[in-house]
Amino acid sequence: MESLPDEPMARGEYRPLMPRYIVERSFPGGLAIAANDHGAALWLEVVARNAVEGVTWISSYVGADRTRTFEIYDGPDADAIRRAAERNGLPIERITAVMVLDPYAYR
Repeated sequence: MESLPDEPMARGEYRPLMPRYIVERSFPGGLAIAANDHGAALWLEVVARNAVEGVTWISSYVGADRTRTFEIYDGPDADAIRRAAERNGLPIERITAVMVLDPYAYR
């Protein structure tokens, strides 16, 4: 019987519904988005523009000096991630396709 795309496979293998990527960005002047209603509205606009390309922003990690981010995205391919970044006026340094390594999958 063939596994569905989102089912765990043999020996901890996993085939996600959508490929996952780590996106690295640099903000030389520092990332400055206010933690208020205006900032929240800006993030929702980013999410909406990403959706046009079939891209989902999962989460971000921001460096202590706020000049670099490492972001997790799901999307159909790296080009869709790039197009979404262009729609949002966001820089991209690197896009890396990744797979989840889950220590709990080996039970």
